[in-house]
Amino acid sequence: MDLLRFATAGSVDDGKSTLIGRLLYDSKAIFTDQLESVERTSRERGDEYTDLALLTDGLRAEREQGITIDVAYRYFATSRRKFIIADTPGHIQYTRNMVTGASTADLAIVLVDARKGMLEQSRRHAFLVSLLRVPHLVLAINKMDLVDWSQDVFDRIAAEFTNFAAKLEIPDLAIVPVSALHGDNVVSRSENTPWYDGPSLLHHLEHVHIASDRNLVDVRFPVQYVIRPQSRKHVDYRAYAGQVAGGILKPGDEVMVLPSGFTSRIAAISTADGPIDEAFPPMSVTVRLEDELDVSRGDMICRPHNQPTMAQDIDAMVCWMADAPLRPGRNLALKHTTRSVRTLVKDLQYRLDVNTLHRDEAAIALQLNDIGRVRLRTTAPLLADEYRRNRLTGGFILVDEGTNATVGAGIITRAE
Repeated sequence: MDLLRFATAGSVDDGKSTLIGRLLYDSKAIFTDQLESVERTSRERGDEYTDLALLTDGLRAEREQGITIDVAYRYFATSRRKFIIADTPGHIQYTRNMVTGASTADLAIVLVDARKGMLEQSRRHAFLVSLLRVPHLVLAINKMDLVDWSQDVFDRIAAEFTNFAAKLEIPDLAIVPVSALHGDNVVSRSENTPWYDGPSLLHHLEHVHIASDRNLVDVRFPVQYVIRPQSRKHVDYRAYAGQVAGGILKPGDEVMVLPSGFTSRIAAISTADGPIDEAFPPMSVTVRLEDELDVSRGDMICRPHNQPTMAQDIDAMVCWMADAPLRPGRNLALKHTTRSVRTLVKDLQYRLDVNTLHRDEAAIALQLNDIGRVRLRTTAPLLADEYRRNRLTGGFILVDEGTNATVGAGIITRAE
């Protein structure tokens, strides 16, 4: 079975955690003791129903406030597919956590409260999903039971979101009316929506096609760790461990190591279970070369005639995640694949209004949760691709060198 990673998004109290709890409960993916704990906590809080949101809201502060703060990861499987869920927070204060959860997702579910319609945070999250190049998007119009299952309400919100999404790059969009609290159209089709002829949410998740989403053309293998066993038995053994970021690797393939430019051939590829005949994203493997080359952490193994760009001048869209604003002239640490460098913010080209998608070219800084295009100059070359070509080699994070806190997430739009 293949694996689908998906993230939930949307505004506060739109029902993201409840939807995931309903998915886990109706697909029988929770243990009896977990359910008993949730039922007990619901009774202690005086709830008239079992609050399935407690299955993902694990922090004490989350349960006290009734909101999601951290990204909660949950795992379940059906007969057709395995799933990893990232339940991300809806509050604007925790947009950085939403970006974290969606950055590795194959699909995103944006929830909208049927009573409230599209809100600013709904648009913000939809734009971030598009910016992060998540290939599949589902708009789940939740709490339809509170608007008497009105088709007019559903059609109005669907039309509003479709018009907004037309301005974004969303290759695959599905819209589903649901009631996460009661389970309508979550795992099974509901009799309350005879006017809806689409699949249930879980059916869509099980059948959405993701095999062609990953880049299997451009070979990219960032070296994470050099394996040199210190024993007489393995005196000549030297291998390189990491996660395949693109393309297909096979023993016998000619490869190049950057930034040195030396070439060799792959002698063997292995995993924890032993040798394999090929490796592809997102497999974590160990690669051994026929020649002894000087290869270190942060280097990149690729094809000789298909190389990433070696660049120190980077244009990127940055989501700023710190209270202190980002201004030109600031020095930061930059983490890209397995390579870490220092960088200077040379220029802020514009700040983007997530509601209108207007470019504010007069902006002089990016505030908390702002998104804008910046130009960076790094102290050492990055081995990068444009983000639209490869999400792994086209993304990076910015780190405050003083506090070691992650203060920004960026996607490369141009490297030279």
